[in-house]
Amino acid sequence: MLIVKRENRMKREVVSANAPKAVGPYSQAIATEAAVYVSGQLPINSETGIRPEGITAQTEQSIANVKAVLEEEGLDLSDVVKTTVLLSNIADFQAMNEVYKKHFAAPFPARSAFQVAALPTGAMVEIEVVAVHR
Repeated sequence: MLIVKRENRMKREVVSANAPKAVGPYSQAIATEAAVYVSGQLPINSETGIRPEGITAQTEQSIANVKAVLEEEGLDLSDVVKTTVLLSNIADFQAMNEVYKKHFAAPFPARSAFQVAALPTGAMVEIEVVAVHR
């Protein structure tokens, strides 16, 4: 577990070696006293650097990456209160949803889902979450 603490007491960076490194100038997550804000997780395997094929496998990998980041804060998917799902093709919504509902339980987090023109690394899905501390 690697948590980088900055001088700012209001927020701190959360870093997981079990999720892919940020592909730009942003943090995997920022934690505050109340919540953890997890940046959009692409479907990249942190060990191999490979993106799986197909929306089902990519959704599984993105959720696995979200879980890895949350675990650094002692949280899990049951602590998630809001998700945002970005899809490169909204026609993949139902297939994504089938995977999503296996990982989240009622009461489900609030959620937005959007089709976007493109995602980094040619991904089909990217998922970001907000989780609250217990």
